[in-house]
Order: sequence, then structure tokens, then C-alpha cells
Amino acid sequence: MKFFMGIDSSTQGIKAVIIDPDGGRIVASEAVNFGKEFGSKYDSPEGVVIHPDPLVKHSDPLMWVEALELLLERMKAKTAPLSEVSAISGCGQQHGSVYLKANFGEIISSPPKDACLRDAIAPALSRKTSPIWMDSSTSAQCRRLDDRIGAEKVRERTGSAPIERFTGPQIMKFHETEPESYAQTGCIHLVSSFICSILAGKSAPIDYGDGAGMNMLNIKTLQWDKEICDAIAPSLLGKLPPPAPSTTIVGRISPYFGKFGFSPETRIVAFTGDNPASLVGTGAATGSVAVISLGTSDTFFAAMSKVRSDPDGCGHVFGNPAGGFMGLICFKNGSLARERLKDELGVDWGFFGRDAFMHTGPGGGSDNIMTPHFVPEITPPRLHPVVNLSGSKDFIEGKSSKEIRIRAMVESQMLAMRLHSSWIGERLGTIRITGGGSKSPGICQTAADVFGAKVETISVPDSAALGGAMIAAAATGAASFGELSSKFAAASRTIEADKGKKTVYDRMLDLYRELEKEGQKTE
Repeated sequence: MKFFMGIDSSTQGIKAVIIDPDGGRIVASEAVNFGKEFGSKYDSPEGVVIHPDPLVKHSDPLMWVEALELLLERMKAKTAPLSEVSAISGCGQQHGSVYLKANFGEIISSPPKDACLRDAIAPALSRKTSPIWMDSSTSAQCRRLDDRIGAEKVRERTGSAPIERFTGPQIMKFHETEPESYAQTGCIHLVSSFICSILAGKSAPIDYGDGAGMNMLNIKTLQWDKEICDAIAPSLLGKLPPPAPSTTIVGRISPYFGKFGFSPETRIVAFTGDNPASLVGTGAATGSVAVISLGTSDTFFAAMSKVRSDPDGCGHVFGNPAGGFMGLICFKNGSLARERLKDELGVDWGFFGRDAFMHTGPGGGSDNIMTPHFVPEITPPRLHPVVNLSGSKDFIEGKSSKEIRIRAMVESQMLAMRLHSSWIGERLGTIRITGGGSKSPGICQTAADVFGAKVETISVPDSAALGGAMIAAAATGAASFGELSSKFAAASRTIEADKGKKTVYDRMLDLYRELEKEGQKTE
């Protein structure tokens, strides 16, 4: 039993990878897309239940259970070496919550071997659907939590100010709108600990990584904050699993999963959130390495040597599975903003990501910058789109060349990341870039120059699932996090910063800070 499995239950699907730490290779992988397989059955074409209120975003937890079984059935059919899996860990989309009756533990400890696991678990649900990270219907609850505790106190204690998508405000709304169902709830799990519990055949703890994304875990004591929990809902502390390190071994795999070929000796390690798992999977859980993920939203995260929170209230603190904490900052105007400008200018990605940077210098020679907030932003918080321009007269009037406009957007996005990630307080000598934008030499070089750091690109397609497998291996002593990172997250390309551009980008950072402030005044 020399292999380790990682499972990632995300918004749109569930994935699994099996790794061989000795050989430094991925030996098997599989995925199930929720919408494709179960969209019509669960009224969830994209993994999220259709709802008339655009602010309400829920998923059916039974869909996740059914998808887990289908995932393992496919792996078994493809003769994946499940019998040689020594341990399993994984992750789930952060903040999502599952509401269960007191008999949940009893049901999953001995589900009928010949029955559908989904049908066996259905009676244990006290709430039919689970609010997920996309839900933003709890603004009133965030204000109440602010009134009862204070946003600054919540931020200082839990690492994040009250946030609509976070679990605490979601629980408060459930108690206020469905008090009878809340009273029937014996246990509240996160997506991660829910899947872990099913595999372990008993209620699993909530790890520090994912638990810190609930507005309820005190990041200094690593216990549930009683005052905050009492302010959210009555008797809440008694409904929460205990918090625990990400490397906690929960137990052996449930006998139910023997039908897929798992050994009864397979150990289950606590699951974490997808962001902490990605910190591990990208090789950034140890050392002075930050990660920029360029996706629909852009995300910046890094391990923290000392726990602190963002005084501006935009960033978040989660537990680091390798020990300690990680800081994370997210920008909604990521690739969607880049794509919008690309389409507006009528260019392809080759021009946008390479050619546009070949014959232009920093700031287009005139300190051209912009706040490219084509959709409402969360860093800094903006309820309405705000696109402000600063620089040359031609740039402000939209008469500059395509190259200058593209450079201004990319530089401004990187300046925003540098500005809003400074609270993390780490000296970051290396930045790893993942996502679609990592293929762009112009974007990667701009990131290196703006941050004054070496940039590395890595080829890790499923960093969250891979991180889960690496956590399983580290937790059981098969290899250290550092050893696993060197084998599974090695850099594929390195870009050095042009130190001669430091002065101009330091100046542009100050200009960008002021431009953001001006935008907040006019909104």
C-alpha cells in the first residue's frame, strides 16, 4: 500500500488523483462533472440549484454523495490501484455547509452494502440544500454580526471580516428563516468534512484550513469562538465538529467502500478547503513562495510565518495544512476583465499575452494605470463597476495604442495584487503563477517586475486534488511536504525580474493606490 489518494469536491465537479510518492508520479486520475452527469436530476446544470433569487446559490449535498460513488466506480472500472491506496485526504469548496440530524453518525457508520449511499444518507439531512461560496444573500446577517460583535473584532479573531459567503452568516440566516429545521440539526459540516465523514464512516473534525473560512474559528486559540458562535445562533457550539489540524488521521475507511477495492487498512485523513489544498499542491506550503492563480477571478495566496489579518478587511486567513496559516486575497475582475479588453480591441490571446509587451515599457512611458473593475469588485469592495484611468491624455481619452492599453490593464492588476497582499507580511522571493494567464510571457514578466521577484510557472492541472493526496502522504509519514513539493510541483519555467524597473513600479504603486481611493469617493 504505497499510493495516496486526493479528492477534490468543487463547485462543478469532483476529481481524484492517486500519487506514488516514491516514484514522484500520478498513477491514476478521474473526474465527474455535476452538470453533465446529474444536472437535470438535481436541477443543477452547472452544479448549483437553479433559484429565482440570483443572490441565492445552493447545491444538493446528495448530488455530491452520488458523484463520489460514480467517481470511485469509474476508477475501479479503469483498474486504478485502489487496493494499494494507503491513505485518502482531500478538500471541498470552501464555506459551503451541510446540515444534518443527530443520527448522521449512526447512518454512515453502517450503511447497507447493497443500498445506494445517497438514499441511505438522505434521511439524515435536516436541510435539503447547502449554501455554497457563491451565495451572497446574507448581507443582513453580516450587518447583525457586525452589530453584535463588531467587524473589527470578527476580523481580528477569525482572520476575516463578516462575509456573505462565509459559513457563520449562512448559519445565522438558516436559524432565522427556518428555526424548526435548525432545531432538528444535530451537526453542521463543511463540504470537506462531510465528504471525509462519509469515507471514514463517522463524523470527522473540521480542519483548521477550512474552519478558518467560517467567521467562527478563533485563529489564535484554534477553537470555536464562543462569543461569535452565540451571536450567530443558539446552541451552535454543540452542533459543530471539533476543529483539528489538517494532518489529523480520522480513522480507517468505512467498510462500505470495500466494494470498490479499498483495503480495510486504508486511512482517512482530515479534509481541508480547496485553497489550503492548492497551497500544498502548488508547492507553496513551505518557504517564501506565493501563488498567483489567474482564473475567472484572480487569487493571490501565500504561507504566513506569523498570524495576522488584513486591516482593510479584504484578505482572509486560513490554516496552512503544513502548519501555521496562509493569507489569501481574491479579485473578481480577473480573466473576465482581460477577456473583455481583448474582445473590445479585437485581438487574440497571442497578441494580448505576448506581442503587446514587446515594444512598450512600464506604464506605456506615461505611468498609465487603470482600475479595471468591469464587474463589482471585492478587493476593494465595490457594489458597482468602476473603471478609472490615469496617465497620458491619449490614454485617458481612449486614443492610445492597443499595446499600451493592454499593458496598462495587466500592470494595474499586478499592482492591485501587490498593494492588497502586503498585509500578509512575508518576504516573497518567488511567485508561482498558475491558470490560463501563466501561458502568457508578457503577464508573467510583468508580475516578476511589479513584485521584484522571480516568477515560476508550474504544470499542475488539479492542484487541489493533488494537494489532498500530498496531505495524505505527509500525514502518514510517507514523505515530508518539502519532498512532495519537489517531486510533484517542480517549476517548468522561470522568469527573472528586471531590477531596473523597480523604481518606476514603486512610483506607479503609489499612483494606483490613489486612483483606487478616488474611485471609492465617486462610487
